[in-house]
Amino acid sequence: MARLDRRGLPLSTTSDLAAEHYREGVDLLLSAWPGADAALDAAIAADPDFALAPAARARLHAIRGEMDAARARIAAATGIVARHGTERERSHVATLALAIQGRSPEALRAALAHAEAWPRDVLILGLPLGAFGLFAFSGMADHDQARVDLCERHAGHFPDDDWWFLTYRGWSHAENGAVAQGRALAERGFALRRENANGVHAVSHALYEAGAGEEAERLIAGWLPGYGRSGPLHGHIAWHAALGALERGDTERALAIYGEHVQPSVSAGMPINLVTDSASFLWRLQAYGHAVPQGLWQAAASYAAAAFPKAGSAFVDPHMAILQAAGADHDGVERRAAALEALVEAGTMAAGPVVPALCRGALAFANGNHAGCARILEPLAGEVVRIGGSGAQREMFEDMLLLALMRSGEAAKARALLDRRLHRRPSPRDAAWRARLAA
Repeated sequence: MARLDRRGLPLSTTSDLAAEHYREGVDLLLSAWPGADAALDAAIAADPDFALAPAARARLHAIRGEMDAARARIAAATGIVARHGTERERSHVATLALAIQGRSPEALRAALAHAEAWPRDVLILGLPLGAFGLFAFSGMADHDQARVDLCERHAGHFPDDDWWFLTYRGWSHAENGAVAQGRALAERGFALRRENANGVHAVSHALYEAGAGEEAERLIAGWLPGYGRSGPLHGHIAWHAALGALERGDTERALAIYGEHVQPSVSAGMPINLVTDSASFLWRLQAYGHAVPQGLWQAAASYAAAAFPKAGSAFVDPHMAILQAAGADHDGVERRAAALEALVEAGTMAAGPVVPALCRGALAFANGNHAGCARILEPLAGEVVRIGGSGAQREMFEDMLLLALMRSGEAAKARALLDRRLHRRPSPRDAAWRARLAA
């Protein structure tokens, strides 16, 4: 009898135990839940000739930023699948290998082609999706729409109770502006599997885009205690709650959440989240008129310097520049921007010139050169989306431009920016800034 994965696709393993552990491990991986590593290791032990288990293990390593281990695992899977794999499994492993090797354009093309043939192979369908997926980091200006298009193209292949597909379909719609539709889909997916960090994350994003920050805080406060600190999204989900508290003016609560769950010294999250969440929270705290407690900037900067020693990540580098600028490392920001410009010139920075511009804009803002910051950021405001991430994460750079305009006397431009934001996402912070401009 054929052994199947959770969505009915055949597995080439000869072991019922390996198939069982694989299904469990993939469920845990897809829900960002602790235990995926142990389940997948058990699948590998039960059948060393089953290539999808080490391939999934490689994907888990890559998500955690453990790239040496990811490359070793995918190399093992590649050798196994050549001897003991089906056509689907060979394509599955080859696509994951491209992504892990950093060959992102090829990986995106391979993932889309694989999805045409096997749309329910969700480890591959998921590669282009999400805030850090292949679409988001492709440099495309319309990656929000591309995710929606991909989900809708394959929606007919999924039943109405597939919690994973509902989660990512909902997140994609909410990010693309269909907030009510996205929220409804994400909430359905989360209701089907509450032990799902990606589910609560998707709902939190939808609530943020709806301007329902306090509702998101309540959701996270009730859910987070049941999610172990070893969960890869523990700190990032707490970051969402900290943003909500900060936005409604409860600085004490926001700092308490940051100190307990988000800062690098207490979180076991993914390095990309640890750096960007810390930088963006501290920047917002200071930009909104509050003092950053002593040592927090330095601690975040020290972790970031070790985690990302070289320029080359369109999403991370502007956050690195914020940390460097906060520490008065002006030369460091300039070196980073120059390195990024060289990558743009070489054609290896897909997001293009917006990345070094954001670094220089962050430095100008930190130096109090608000007119200079506005001159840098305003022409590229529509290009920030190219760095990837989510709307909630990128909004910081819009805040930077808005505050630069306000502080340099460009009230009319600031009001126009606030008007555009009002149609997208209402917030108490924007209301306060509007009142300040009207005074």
